[in-house]
Amino acid sequence: MVERASEVGVKPVSINMRADSKRRDLIDAAAEILSIDRTSFILDAACRRAEEVIVDRKLFLLSDEAFDRFEKALDANPIRSNECVKNLLARPKPWS
Repeated sequence: MVERASEVGVKPVSINMRADSKRRDLIDAAAEILSIDRTSFILDAACRRAEEVIVDRKLFLLSDEAFDRFEKALDANPIRSNECVKNLLARPKPWS
């Protein structure tokens, strides 16, 4: 489960959203099953999904064969002479 702001000493901020009643009722039903409030349910689900998206950008798994091909492609280094690619590679990484 994701830590809540109040649990780590961070001041909470507002997140406003609109949803149709069918979705709200679905969320409320699930939150009730877990004995948590709507806000906690939504934040837990949203943070879990956000972590998945971020990890998906940071981590990828390859078979040994695929990794060998990937490593050879990196070692071939044909893009280093491309000025646009050089500039792109020099930028700070969003996942760092």
